[in-house]
Order: sequence, then structure tokens, then C-alpha cells
Amino acid sequence: MTTANNLPGAPFFGYRQGQLCAEDVRLADLAAEHGTPLFVYSQAAILHALGAYQRGLAGRDALICYAMKANSSLSILKLLAQAGCGFDIVSVGELERALAVGAAPQKIVFSGVGKTRAEMRRALEAGIGCFNVESEAELAVLSDVAQAAGRVAPVSLRVNPNVDARTHPYISTGLKGNKFGIAHEQALAAYQRAAALPGLRVVGIDCHIGSQITEAAPYLEALERVLDLVTAIEAAGVPLEHLDFGGGLGIDYAGETPPDAQDLWRQLLARLDARGFGQRKLMIEPGRSLVGNAGVCLTEVLYLKPGEQKNFCIVDAAMNDLPRPALYQAYHAIVPLGEAPHGEARSWEVVGPVCESGDWIGHDRSLAVQQGDRLAVMSAGAYCMSMASNYNSRPRAAEVMVSGASARLVRQRESLAGLTTGEIV
Repeated sequence: MTTANNLPGAPFFGYRQGQLCAEDVRLADLAAEHGTPLFVYSQAAILHALGAYQRGLAGRDALICYAMKANSSLSILKLLAQAGCGFDIVSVGELERALAVGAAPQKIVFSGVGKTRAEMRRALEAGIGCFNVESEAELAVLSDVAQAAGRVAPVSLRVNPNVDARTHPYISTGLKGNKFGIAHEQALAAYQRAAALPGLRVVGIDCHIGSQITEAAPYLEALERVLDLVTAIEAAGVPLEHLDFGGGLGIDYAGETPPDAQDLWRQLLARLDARGFGQRKLMIEPGRSLVGNAGVCLTEVLYLKPGEQKNFCIVDAAMNDLPRPALYQAYHAIVPLGEAPHGEARSWEVVGPVCESGDWIGHDRSLAVQQGDRLAVMSAGAYCMSMASNYNSRPRAAEVMVSGASARLVRQRESLAGLTTGEIV
């Protein structure tokens, strides 16, 4: 159970003088000024999470590429670019967002199983650092596109090591049954083919086994399998400049205790050193672990609807704002903005206004609330705003970035007129 003393995102989110704050800003004040639903991010929390990776990789030739699918808000991208990050993208739209905040193209890697020819051409034109290729068919198309453009595409093959990350099946990516990557057993032949194609230059190897991983063991198992493969690939005459170990480190949603990024990399680097790969260039692609606990979604209680079997707390945030519960049956802590309770706590189903029975934010939550109260949905910095939609023709929420005692609006609330922009009757 989440209490005032163990909020996800602490110490950057917590109660001060009875009011929930982001850093030194009262969230109730932001809700009053900007309305709800409202996403609020802590700049210090993002930089603190990044700092754990930077300390863990200190002294190594390493590039941290933020997996921007987790949250592609320009203010967050700008903050991470200024802190030295590169970017892991999965679409040309993400490429343009990264370039818009001044990201160095050579620090961008392009992942994803379904890159189009147009996306490949734009990425080549921009001069990105690497394509993470996920199939032999993609190798052939990328070679053709690069040749037609008079360029050579730097490539890394994403290898599927068949390692169980022990996470939700929808966010597992390293098993044989997943759509991602090239099977471990086929990787050597794929590398030999890539090295023979005229439009490609092989530069590395990539591995990503899943998301919301809360233990070190799957990473260590995948590392050993990848290093075995590197040895075989290089013995076959295909040198690899960098090793890319992806992302996927989990965060605290409901009391999970994933390894600290600094400690995780201490363990991984020890294995790299032991096997003679310690001086190789490293790349990693963290996403959720940088921003997940750095954001909250503020919402207002519209109605309380007690029932014979369940009591419903209907709020103005919905599955279009916070898709993870409906999509993954995910848990987010839900807490009041004021610490003083309103009446006696009861068990509530916290649901949104969208016309779907699957539109729920939290099941069986003990809350002392009344109509008009405002709540905070915690750990909402990743895979919420980036997955938000206009379902039921609902405008997307506004976003605010907090730094110390200051707060600034970084995305305006979508207007009703904006919902029909681009449509032709």
C-alpha cells in the first residue's frame, strides 16, 4: 500500500505541510492554474535518474541514448540532450522531434521492426549514428535505399537472445515468440550477409530483452549470450565497434525494488571486464527508468457513485490519458493532493469518463474523497502522455515542468478546434 512515507518518485514528490508537492511546488496550485487532467514532471527527478547511469558508466566509452518512446515531450528531450544524452528512436516522427531540440544526429540510433523506405532515406539524410536492424529483409531494403541515396548506412543487428525478462508478456521483447530482433541462432549468418551488402557498414550488435525488468539476472544472462555471439561473429571476420545492451530497467509502481542503474552497470561491467570486452564502446537505451517516476497525472473527482457490489470514483482523467491500466492491467498509485482526509476511507474503483468498461485507473483503492477533490496518479512519466489519444474526441492534457520552486507550461492543453485540424468534410 502506498503511504505518504513511501510515494513513488520520492523525494522529488512528497507531502509538505499537508500538501503534495513536486519539488517545491504545490500540485494543487498547478491544478488550479492549468486545470485537469494535467501531467507534471520533476526536472530534478529526471536528472537524478540519469545520474545513476552516468555514474555507473563513468570512465567508459559509453553513450546513453534515451528511448524517447517512453515520453517524447520536447521539454524532456531538450533537458536530456543538454545533459549529454543521445536518442533511441523508432519512427521518423521521433527523429524530427529529436532534431528539433538540437540532438546531434550521430548520437541517434534508429530501432524498430518496420522502418519504411521513406524513414530510412530521411535518417540517412540526417546522418544518424546507427540503424538497429531487426530482420534480414530489412538489411536488403536498407542497403538498396542507401545505395540509391549515394550513402552507406551504419548498422547494428538486434539479436534476440531468447532470454525471459520475467515481465508482462506485452513488454517482453527477448523471447523466440516475440516479433523483435534476429534469432540468436541466425545472427552469425545475418552478420555475414550484412557485411557483404554494398550499402551497409556493420558497426555493432544490439540486444533488448524487455521493459519494466526488476532484477539483474536477465541482463546478466543476455550479456553472456551476446558476448558469446560477438566472439563468433568477429572470428568469422566481421568486426564490431560497439555493444548496445538496450534498456528496460524497471521503476517503482507498487513497491518494486529494481536494481539501481549504477549497481546494475557495476555488475555488467565486471562481466565485460572478465571476458575482455571492457574497453569496447558501449551504448544503452534507457527510457522508463529515466522518466517514469519523474511524472504524475493530476485529476479531479467528478462524481462518487456507490453501488451494491462496487463503489465508483469517477475522475476526469481516462484511458486516453493513462492507457497503461487498460493496456497492461498496470498499477499506478493514486493519492490525494491534500494529506488531510475528507471523511472515512472507502474502497473505490477509480474510473474515467470514457465509454468503455476497460476505462479504469485503479481497482479497489482505499481513498477518503469527496466530489471536487483532486488526486495524483503517480509514476505517470512514461508511456502515458506518449501513448495518449483522442478517443471519445477528448483533447490531450497539458504538461508542466517543475524545477525547484518554479513551474512552466511545456505543452498547452489541446483545444477542441485542434481535434478536427487536418480533417476534410
